Amino acid sequence: MGEEIVDRSEGFGERLLGLLLDRARLMPPQLIAPLVAEGVARIGGRDVSILLQDYAQELLVPLPGSKLHVGQPEPVADSPAGRAFLRGEVVEVPQAHGVRMYLPLLDGSDQVGVMALTLDAVGDDDRRLLRRLSGLVADMLVTKNAYTDQFFQARRREPMSVSAEIQWSLLPPLSMSVPQVDVAGILEPAYRVAGDSFDYALNDNILHMAVIDAMGHGLDAAAMATIAIGAYRHARRVFISLAEKYAFMDDAISRQFGPDHFVTAQLMHVNIATGEMELVNAGHPAPLLIRDGRVVRQLESATTLPVGFGGQAPRIREHMLQRGDRVLCYTDGIIEEHLASGEPFGEERLIRCVNRLGEEPSEGVRADLRRLSHTLKTERGGRTSDDATLFMIEWHGGVADHLAVLD
Repeated sequence: MGEEIVDRSEGFGERLLGLLLDRARLMPPQLIAPLVAEGVARIGGRDVSILLQDYAQELLVPLPGSKLHVGQPEPVADSPAGRAFLRGEVVEVPQAHGVRMYLPLLDGSDQVGVMALTLDAVGDDDRRLLRRLSGLVADMLVTKNAYTDQFFQARRREPMSVSAEIQWSLLPPLSMSVPQVDVAGILEPAYRVAGDSFDYALNDNILHMAVIDAMGHGLDAAAMATIAIGAYRHARRVFISLAEKYAFMDDAISRQFGPDHFVTAQLMHVNIATGEMELVNAGHPAPLLIRDGRVVRQLESATTLPVGFGGQAPRIREHMLQRGDRVLCYTDGIIEEHLASGEPFGEERLIRCVNRLGEEPSEGVRADLRRLSHTLKTERGGRTSDDATLFMIEWHGGVADHLAVLD
């Protein structure tokens, strides 16, 4: 008497999701698709497709598999599947015999792809259950991807160089979103990139970020990038300051490759609670500060030698962000690409493109960065002869403690 009675009974939705979760633990990768299709059929769904983003971020390609509907790839731009993918929200398209639903597959906040299915009719209970199901499917895909090539092969739309294979294996998720900060990155050319890379980690309230560009092309550049990112991650997990990270990377590159090789780099710390930012710029173009959709200035910093030259302690520049500010980092492959006329693309053209796109409604950092990347490629006449990387941060501030409270 007086004790609270807790209802632990299992409802339909919990039984379905629990069954999928129980089975997924031991499920071989090739059986994920039929398991998902059967789960959707339990709630009256049909024509299930799992669409994964291709490496060039242009198409959502169907994952082949038993019981899946395998149609044509759908463009990321200007398609219902693409809207669901870019905005991270459910898109419903009425049809003659039901409703076609497109649900983003979100692993954390990184967009894996889209799950599409058709229901005769859609109610709030269907929407709630399918949102949770799509989250479970995303987690299964990411987990199984660690020990199969099937998902990689579905996403690859053209032959990929060995150096690009190495670089893609190094990358963290292409985007991350928490209430205080959003990040997103893009590598070009997707199937031939060699020396460019980026990395980030959110440890407590500090966002650690690095963008690098190893000299040269092909496997030599990929090898240097691998050492640089490996050294950065080791230093990030052992040391604290940007100066120590730079020194550790510098020592690793100089010892391994000698005095004639180098890696340019940008290293940042952003306090996601306060907006305080520390920057080391070792040979890169200065990042752009974007406020209210327009570039307000370049974030200049004192000269620091590229990683590998054995320079002195790096010069650290401090900046203070305002809520809603974006910081755009980019490698020289963006601005040094030559136009058909022979002149370099240049920073002024980059800034004009950023400002022009800033006049359009924002769809979020991931979608906006992808749109900027494709706009820049079009402006350059489709040329990407050197590696070209874009990495963007948007700072919101605030706290996320409420997410740890079940209400």
